[in-house]
Amino acid sequence: MACVFCSIVTGASPCSPVHEDDRVLAFMDINPATPGHLLVVPKRHATYLADLDPADGAGMFGTAQRLAAAVRNGMDAVGVNLFLADGEVAGQEVFHVHLHVLPRRPGDGFGVRARFEHPERAVLEQHAALVRAALN
Repeated sequence: MACVFCSIVTGASPCSPVHEDDRVLAFMDINPATPGHLLVVPKRHATYLADLDPADGAGMFGTAQRLAAAVRNGMDAVGVNLFLADGEVAGQEVFHVHLHVLPRRPGDGFGVRARFEHPERAVLEQHAALVRAALN
């Protein structure tokens, strides 16, 4: 199955670009959650965040940072969310890493639902130990 974002990067599929450099392309989302919703994608295909070249990731975040300021000024946003879904269970629908830049305004309807918990410190320490071990 062809990757739609690779097709956009190569110019085979259309997009409404707002930024392009040697590492990333940023363009308007065709199904925006809020007006001005942008996607920032690496030009080199990476299915998941762990597959992403760190320099491409840095380029994506740097671009998103600049775009966040641009949508605040150009789209009259009063806030911005950055969102990256990594894996199907996390909500990833296109399996080419991409970072959403979501301009926010009061009452825009966008939200993130969660059941926040308050675990004991011992549980947090156990989880921290697991993550530290996986880093090595």
